[in-house]
Amino acid sequence: MQSIPVDTARLGVLRCAIPPEVKYSNAETKEVKKDREGNPVWTVAVMVRQEARRISVIEIAVPGDQKGVTEGTEVRVTGLVAFAWAMGDRHGISFRANAITPVPTGTGKSGGAE
Repeated sequence: MQSIPVDTARLGVLRCAIPPEVKYSNAETKEVKKDREGNPVWTVAVMVRQEARRISVIEIAVPGDQKGVTEGTEVRVTGLVAFAWAMGDRHGISFRANAITPVPTGTGKSGGAE
């Protein structure tokens, strides 16, 4: 699966739509999904709003709980990559990042790239 780096500076304002939630590899047993380094994987839904366009919501997998990220918080996404996937007749794009952090208030800087 090829990873495609995403330039978050071109995405406009990024806001948390749904705060971090633990991701399960098995929903029935509540087994927490782990990344290659053994860290628990969390999912954060992020609203993307480019100028004069509709809002899109993407779910981003990140290692560990992202402290301070709450609903409505403007966020900065570091190391965002996209992955195209297909399983049978289903297909889509998944997103993963190194971190999602709140943008300090009063900086006037939108959720750009690192």
